[in-house]
Amino acid sequence: MRDLKIPDQRHPEKARRPDSAQPKKPNWIRVKAPTGDGYQKTRAIMREHRLSTVCEEAGCPNVGECWSQGHATMMIMGEICTRGCTFCNVATGRPDALDVFEPGRVADAVKKLGLNHVVITSVDRDDVEDGGAEHFAQTIRAIRRQAPGTTIEILTPDFLKCGPEALEKVVEAKPDVFNHNLETVPGLYPEVRPGARYFHSLRLLQRVKELDPAMFTKSGIMVGLGEDAQAVRQVMDDMRAADIDFLTIGQYLQPTPKHHRVDRFVTPEEFAAYEKAALGKGFLMVSATPLTRSSYHAGDDFQRLREARLKKLAAL
Repeated sequence: MRDLKIPDQRHPEKARRPDSAQPKKPNWIRVKAPTGDGYQKTRAIMREHRLSTVCEEAGCPNVGECWSQGHATMMIMGEICTRGCTFCNVATGRPDALDVFEPGRVADAVKKLGLNHVVITSVDRDDVEDGGAEHFAQTIRAIRRQAPGTTIEILTPDFLKCGPEALEKVVEAKPDVFNHNLETVPGLYPEVRPGARYFHSLRLLQRVKELDPAMFTKSGIMVGLGEDAQAVRQVMDDMRAADIDFLTIGQYLQPTPKHHRVDRFVTPEEFAAYEKAALGKGFLMVSATPLTRSSYHAGDDFQRLREARLKKLAAL
């Protein structure tokens, strides 16, 4: 049995990579260690339902704040990914078979947590014919039954090796927000996201809008991987051409010395400039701060996203 707490077993594909020095974090990156009753309650519910969270698996710096408020991003289809992105701390390897009871357990946890908004993400499952699309759809439908008042945001894989019907299954289940992260600028894909294709991911989000024009779409990138500002602004233009509603930009943080190095820490002032530029390009919502992550403050952001759309429609 693999022990996913041992780095070489968690990331066998990175074991031979040379170590990269992890620079000291600036003061605007520091966060408090997770504590408190709310954190412990959320953790207990996740354990009771045998659920994985991307908060833990990816080492999110905001886990203490989010879990203390009862917010957790649930990661379905197991905790082992078939991809080996150099930025990601999720374990890589051959996953177990899909658990047919998982959608029900996720829905029950959402109900017990009393969530107004939930984010569901997953590992990549290139070993499954539809990439896990039907599993996503079943999870959405199970939440609708158990917690009909909860709005649902999904953060999906790219379904790169699947036919077009895979994406159609997920969109037909009608999540409120469809998120798929581009992660970085296209020039860094071979190094950072070698199993993915930039323009495929972009087209995936564009197709969501074609299938359901009313569905909110969302995507995010990390900065500090070696990109420049011009490339970031080009990604913004590409996203707007695909009619993406909501953009997130956050600082890349290196999980271990074997992961992609941090090129630099982007300053809060630079993030503010990115946000201003993105809003000028027509996004309904932009979140650009050092600690921004895809699902950080997702519930509050969803309310603001709806309000922004209504305001835009009223102005037409």
